[in-house]
Amino acid sequence: MYNLQLETFIVVADLGSFNKAAEALYITPPAVTKQINLLEKDLEVQLFVRTHRGLILTEAGKSLYKDAKYIIQYCKDSVERAKRAMEEKDTVIRIGTSPMTPAAPVIQMWAKVRKDYPDIRLQMIPYMNSQESAREILKNLGTNIDIVGGIFDETMLKLRQCQGMEISRQRICCAVSLNHRLASKEMLTFQDLYGENFLMMHRGWSNYVDELRDDIWKNHPQIRVVDFDIYSMEIFNRCENSNEILMAVENWKDAHPLLKIIPVEWKYTIPYGILYSTEPSELVKRFLKAVKKAE
Repeated sequence: MYNLQLETFIVVADLGSFNKAAEALYITPPAVTKQINLLEKDLEVQLFVRTHRGLILTEAGKSLYKDAKYIIQYCKDSVERAKRAMEEKDTVIRIGTSPMTPAAPVIQMWAKVRKDYPDIRLQMIPYMNSQESAREILKNLGTNIDIVGGIFDETMLKLRQCQGMEISRQRICCAVSLNHRLASKEMLTFQDLYGENFLMMHRGWSNYVDELRDDIWKNHPQIRVVDFDIYSMEIFNRCENSNEILMAVENWKDAHPLLKIIPVEWKYTIPYGILYSTEPSELVKRFLKAVKKAE
């Protein structure tokens, strides 16, 4: 399910030697060296610095090492989930969860009605919120993950090829570092943001966000709008490290322990709800109907 060169790369990185990796993998050292050379050639990056004392990961190698371990574990978990799905496909709703798509709000809604549906069980499926994973997971809802709770609008649903059922409106807020000058406030105004970099998702991602963007550009040019492409832990870390202000929603209050989510005195909100396949299973339809009753 994944490039076996990645697994060889991880073993080499862990052991720091082609020879030791060869022993662990029960292949010859030249075979290990060949796999790593091919991987570096395919990726067009150097992963190791070869020294007489052994191998040292480059910065690119360190980055790939972290991601490769996740990819391999995710693939293995996918196989296990696929096996379980064959056994549990008629009873289990698989809910995707990440720091930016927390499952808690959906679970809270479900808790109100679950006693009426004793045959339906829930399973949390954690995933990494990157541009690639978000696109693939939402496009393929119903395969390894049945539903995801998150913010959306019609533009995003069309782009991601899925459907959404709104269960609430989330106030658009600001996230700031706990060390930021605004962190002591419980409510912000437009004027509080003057002179600040305000990180916003790029134009076209959401009509609701674009309304706020247009208001800022027209009436509050003192706020410097800075675009970014995807909500991920990287953008949360950037907000904390750079002291910039990040557009956020209330449901993300626990996404990053060093950030504070603060509401703003403006009228802007965005739909929050359940994202699901354009062709949901009968079980998902029952689940959605049940959650709708709980509103």
